[in-house]
Amino acid sequence: MSMEKLIAMTDKYGKTPSFVIAGGGNTSLKEGGTLYIKKSGVSLAGITEEGFTSLFRDKLDVSLIKSYSEDAAAAEEEAFSEVMSAKTKWDDGKIPSVETFVHEVLPGKYVLHIHPTAVNALTCSKNGKAEAAEMFPDSIWVDECIPGYALSMKVKKALEEKHAPAQCVFVGNHGVFFTADSTEEIDVMVGELMNKLDVKIKKRPDFSECEFNQTAAAKIAPVLRMTYDKNGKAFAVFTANREVMSLAKSRESFSSVSAPTTPDHVMYCGKAALFLEYADIETVKGAFAKFEEENGNLPKIVFVKDVGMFALGSTYKKAKNAAEVFLDNIAITEEAENFGGIRPLSSSITDYIDKKTPVISCEKKPLSGKIAVITGSAQGFGEGIARYLATEGAAVVIADMNYAGAQSTADAIKRDTGAPAVAVAANVSDEESVRSMIEKAVLSFGGLDVFVNNAGIVRAGSLEEMTKQNFELVTSVNYTAYFLCAKYASAVMKIQRAVSPEYMSDIIEINSKSGLSGSNKNFAYAGSKFGGIGLTESFALELAPFGIKVNAVCPGNFLDGPLWSDPVKGLFVQYLNAGKVPGAKTTDDVRRFYEAKVPLGRGCRIEDVAKAVMYIIGQAYETGQAVPVTGGQEMLK
Repeated sequence: MSMEKLIAMTDKYGKTPSFVIAGGGNTSLKEGGTLYIKKSGVSLAGITEEGFTSLFRDKLDVSLIKSYSEDAAAAEEEAFSEVMSAKTKWDDGKIPSVETFVHEVLPGKYVLHIHPTAVNALTCSKNGKAEAAEMFPDSIWVDECIPGYALSMKVKKALEEKHAPAQCVFVGNHGVFFTADSTEEIDVMVGELMNKLDVKIKKRPDFSECEFNQTAAAKIAPVLRMTYDKNGKAFAVFTANREVMSLAKSRESFSSVSAPTTPDHVMYCGKAALFLEYADIETVKGAFAKFEEENGNLPKIVFVKDVGMFALGSTYKKAKNAAEVFLDNIAITEEAENFGGIRPLSSSITDYIDKKTPVISCEKKPLSGKIAVITGSAQGFGEGIARYLATEGAAVVIADMNYAGAQSTADAIKRDTGAPAVAVAANVSDEESVRSMIEKAVLSFGGLDVFVNNAGIVRAGSLEEMTKQNFELVTSVNYTAYFLCAKYASAVMKIQRAVSPEYMSDIIEINSKSGLSGSNKNFAYAGSKFGGIGLTESFALELAPFGIKVNAVCPGNFLDGPLWSDPVKGLFVQYLNAGKVPGAKTTDDVRRFYEAKVPLGRGCRIEDVAKAVMYIIGQAYETGQAVPVTGGQEMLK
């Protein structure tokens, strides 16, 4: 029952907006001789019992009275080794929180450590200590400290000097600890503190939406991304709101938030941020080199004058977390004005944490770090390709006229594969819509490595039946749209190549078997696809100097997809009505007719096409090709 309450409390505060940043915070339970504490690196929200590790309390207590090195860093390492040796299951692979000793010295059965923005506005302010004493007379205050063994010693000493149990411990620049013998008591204390802070805080940041130059930002993001990693294994997440744009007006405005306020800000955003007056390639390269020389690493947060904020990371999660945490840094700085102004984290603590921040390696998949846009991907081939690329590690942009369907697909891909996915509304036959689609994709992830031109339609019919309107509709979506998409996608890819001359990217058209061979009473579609192969070969020649490979995949007979099987507009119905299949009485007759044409005896499947797309991406010496995926019905000539 106690563990269930611990899990419920942990999950509750993990899901409370602004209470924890980037999944941070901590909880624990003392049950008899065992301390159960949240495992390092596990988010509070959605936690299960597996998210906790257990330690022998008697071993921890012995370790607390041992002597360690005078050097602070060495002492922390020695003390944490003691924590690891106190685990009840030494071989379970779980790493206890660095704050384990702090949880042990606190008197209550349950401990909750959180750092809401409002609390950190207090603990990171000049008058925070006095204000905390006024609001919570029975609390204790501990000045900023290395968040580990040293902090536990400060907390232990403060508790001993108080000569009475304290249920609330404020830590300078590092949030608040609550401790009690029930989670209900902790809930009451949290509610009381947050209510008092809500009354105190009058000045707050304005993170509301505002206008910004989307086109300018979309040209800058790929430069930052490729400068951060010349192989493109990085992401640049863009943010623009009223507060950010106000800070981006000048270097002086930006300087008010450039210093970190808490350990989390150092861990996720680095010990410094970069402000750029201009963001052309040479300026960015020079600024990054200088920043790395001065700070020992590349910037994770970059403000560009009058453009906005870019957060950089080797994975999308790291970049997204950096953006979220730096916005918290901005909010803390603003709200600290209610308590006498900001008191940033000291340089000594900042440097210590910066050196101790672990470099976490992630499992690398074939497309890790790749950013892919797939048009017409709310369903059918497009959805299947997007899912396949996401499974292989790519961040995917689901672009479709059906925005609700695109959003549903993006959500499902994130849930099922864990890969980043966003939805963008797009009409590929409209130039302004295509331009906006590419820019939104770039501002979501930072660049573009793979563009899959999949959106397409079919309007079958004989010469007598085909209308000019339908003919032009098929041409605009299947042919003209390919030109528009290639134009705007290649512009981003060219920027990336200009930053990193060895980098290569891909434009891939999902063409058709009908682009390789004429199609009876389906000339509008076949003509658009023949033209698509002509564009593919021509684009390949033009874009080769920029490292952009352009190829086509030509599927045949995707009989189970909506293009064929839709009961109203599908090709089975269209071909039946057009009399294209002699003697056919039903759509099943039409299906059997087309299956019989395939040497391998079946229609094309999504994975067949997705694997062809993967082949093209992986093949560095292939451009201008039309790859048949037809079961042998159409072959390379």
